[in-house]
Formats: sequence, C-alpha cells, structure tokens
Amino acid sequence: MIRLHAPIVLPCDPACSVLRDAVVDVDASGRIGYVGPFASAPAAHLPIRALPGILMPGMVNIHAHSPMTVLRGMGGDLPLIRWLREIIWPAESLLTPSDIEAGMLLGSVEMLRNGITTSVEQYFQPEHMVRAVLASGARMLLGPAIVDTPDYDWRVQLAEVNARIDGDGLRPHERIEIAYGPHSAYTLSPEALTMIAEAARSRDALMLLHVAESHGEDAGQRAEYGSVPRLLASIGALGGRVLAAHAVHLSDEDIEIFARHDVAVAHCPGSNGKLASGIARLPELRAAGVRVGLGTDGPASNDDLEMWEEMRLAALLARLSTMDSAALTAADVLLLATRDSADAIGRDDIGALEPGRWADIVHVDTSSEAFASGLSVPNQHLLANLVWASAGRDVRDVWVGGEQVVADFEPTKVERAKVQAEAGAVTTRLRAAT
Repeated sequence: MIRLHAPIVLPCDPACSVLRDAVVDVDASGRIGYVGPFASAPAAHLPIRALPGILMPGMVNIHAHSPMTVLRGMGGDLPLIRWLREIIWPAESLLTPSDIEAGMLLGSVEMLRNGITTSVEQYFQPEHMVRAVLASGARMLLGPAIVDTPDYDWRVQLAEVNARIDGDGLRPHERIEIAYGPHSAYTLSPEALTMIAEAARSRDALMLLHVAESHGEDAGQRAEYGSVPRLLASIGALGGRVLAAHAVHLSDEDIEIFARHDVAVAHCPGSNGKLASGIARLPELRAAGVRVGLGTDGPASNDDLEMWEEMRLAALLARLSTMDSAALTAADVLLLATRDSADAIGRDDIGALEPGRWADIVHVDTSSEAFASGLSVPNQHLLANLVWASAGRDVRDVWVGGEQVVADFEPTKVERAKVQAEAGAVTTRLRAAT
C-alpha cells in the first residue's frame, strides 16, 4: 500500500482531465483506491512517495508480435507479402522455444521502459511467452497463433487453445489472459475461421486477426466475397470479442459492418507506413463508433515498441488524410493509447487511473527538453508537450499491479544487459543461417 503524490496526474478519464497536485493510492491488492487532488484525499495511514513529473496509466499495446525483436532489421525495405514470405517466415522456421522466450523477454522489457504495461500478443510457444512476460513483471493478452501451413495444423492449434482455456480459465494468472489468434483470412479457410470464432464466442474470449492490411494480400477473398469484413460476416465469424488488426483497406460498407458487429480495430500506423501498406481510415472508423486502440505490430515491422511514436503517427496521418489539423488532438491520441485501447479489447480493469482498476502506473520524468516550459502551463499546452515532444525515453518509473517493475529507467526484475545479450545471440545465429 502506498500513496503516490505528483504535480500532475492524468487519469485518462473520458474527458482527459489534468489533475494538479494529486495523488494515486495503491491498495494491498495492487489496485487503485483513490485518484484525485491531494487536498481532497481521504485520510489514510499510507507511506507517501513524492514524485516529480507526471503520473499516467500504463499504455496498452493492442497488437504486437514481440518475440520478433530477434528479427528486427531483417528485410526492412520490402512490402508486406514479400517481407513475410522471403524473410520472416523462413527465419521464424528456425526459431526454437527458447529463442521465442528470449525475444519476448527483450520485447517486454523494451515496452515497460517505454511505458507499455499491457500488450496483446499473437505468436507461438505460449508457455515460453507467458514465462517471459511474468519474468519481466508485465501484463499480456496472448492469442497463440493459429495458421494453416505445411508445418502447422490449425485444428491441432485450435484444440490446444480450447484445452488451455477450459483447463486453466481465460485468466490463468492475474497478469495473463488467453485469447485466440487466427492469423488472417488469407492463411486460414472460411471453415477454420468459423470454428475458431465459435470457440472464442462460447468462452467469451478475445479473437484477434489481421484484416485488410495491404493491397493484394487477400485478393482471392475479395474476389469471392467483396471484402474480408464481408467474408467474416457471411460465415458468422463476427460477434463476441473480435479485434481486427490494421484494417487499412476498408470501404464504407466494411466500416459499417464493423460498427454493426462491434468489431474493434488495432490501429498500427508505424508498421502500416514502414511496409507501405497504406493509411487506415481512422477518422471514419471513430465517427462510425468503431472502438479503436493503438498497436505497434511486431518489432521487425515497426521497428520499435514505443507508443509515443504511434500516438504521433496516428494524429499526423489522420490530419493529413483529412487535411484537418484538428482531426485528432493530443488528448484524443493519449486516450487511444490508454483507455481506448483497453476498451477495444474489452478490459475495464486497465488503461486508466480509476478506483478498482489495476495500479498500472507510469511516471514520466519532466526534466527533459520537452517540458522546459514547466508544468504550470495550461492543460492543453501540457498535453501537447507530453504527446508531441516527449517520448518513451522520459519514462522513469513503472508499476504493474502496484509492483514497481521499472525504477530510475531500468527494469527491476531482470538484468537488461543480459536480456539484450541473449536476444542478440539469437539474431546472430539466425543471420548466419539465412
């Protein structure tokens, strides 16, 4: 139990309020007890830790393949399909379970140091993924990848996820939630997608898949059904908790389908730009009432795991695509990275500093050039400096469930140099073999 006291607290409520001279109380269970002005705080015999700077919720990265830290930099100038087929899939075929664990641990450390406390992951070897995340102290929603290739049988993979949830529940650990991760409509048949969706709905589990990421990837599905959203709707794969990653190439009808079926979208502007996949119709999605959050995608297609960059790109591209400098404000994208991302994955226990939610808290150091004008500037000015000028480098401390997992810029539960060296050794081996 502790009371964190800071000059600025950003609870990321719907109004994106700025609380000055405020506190966040963390109870014995690791949840938030009170958030508000220090002068109005309830009397409590709590140790008080005074922190300079800004307190805000941990960011929620709703689309990532973080073990791909070991593939970072490979095939950096290729479009999506060539990048996958010529570089990534051959390299991934050489990964061992311990390689995946090393890559996930590095990714988890990188995200924590950048203020990301929860990530939605789609990858293989779930036991090793979970072990890495828990070692770092982070939080994860894991959709074990389901694909149909000569090396993988989607029916076997689906049965494994079903058994995992039926045996241990959706949340086998307070920091882990299990989901379903069918890759896409171009790597799985309609029959497979239907069965996976039915399994997810029956268990109230999140289903996450790539949708309309780039031109040409799903030409067959578009030729037969008109679009991937139309395909998913026609085979009964929508409904329940569905998260569509990227969703770049959507028509007005596709957006209406998503809105009608309450499909959420993981917007990944950095990856979409690097792979020249296109610019998602973020303003139109939001106007239609589609729940949208932010994702980094994998660290081999971005190539970092930093949500400040995604916030800025989301706002910049929305403004350019509409020629409207107010299409997305600093407050809008701060909420996209926190509260809205949590809402997109159906989680009301993270993504904001509110009583009852987990105490996933980020302390932003404000001694950098980004805050040279100080913290007494008007609220809009303060938010602008945080979003447009600050970055992950300013994250000084991080708590997950009330446990401090980053202190003075460094992880507390693992040795960063060792984590980096182990992941780097995997990359070196892969480069020699490919």
